[in-house]
Amino acid sequence: MRALIQRVSQARVDVGPKTIGAIDQGLLVLLGVHADDNERDLRWLTEKIVHLRIFDDDQGVMNHSLLDIQGELLIVSQFTLFGDCRKGRRPSWSGAAPPDTARHWYQGFIAACKGLGVPTQSGEFQAMMAVTLTNDGPITLLLDSHKPS
Repeated sequence: MRALIQRVSQARVDVGPKTIGAIDQGLLVLLGVHADDNERDLRWLTEKIVHLRIFDDDQGVMNHSLLDIQGELLIVSQFTLFGDCRKGRRPSWSGAAPPDTARHWYQGFIAACKGLGVPTQSGEFQAMMAVTLTNDGPITLLLDSHKPS
């Protein structure tokens, strides 16, 4: 699994004219599922994101996690995180999981985050979405469960 995470002061996702998910302070997670992902990838990424210390303490040092600040998550499926642009001019999506597999792990990731007590909103799987955010910092990180160290 790959996650592009952004520390936000607010974010929302719209499908057409309707807002389907919105958060205040927390993390926007764009989540891509690889064809080889499994339960280990899900657990590693969930734990990493929820406990990652990227929120400022009173001295302005990134010392607090999402749980520490009682922040929220907005999770949006993003298969294009597995786009391979090394050859030619059009990305290859061969590393991305097929839709049914990706949906399973995407929903599992949302459930795992909620299971850790994080207020969690989400986008709509396979929908055209408009994501609006205010990146706080800006802080943007890329995590990949296939490269954990």
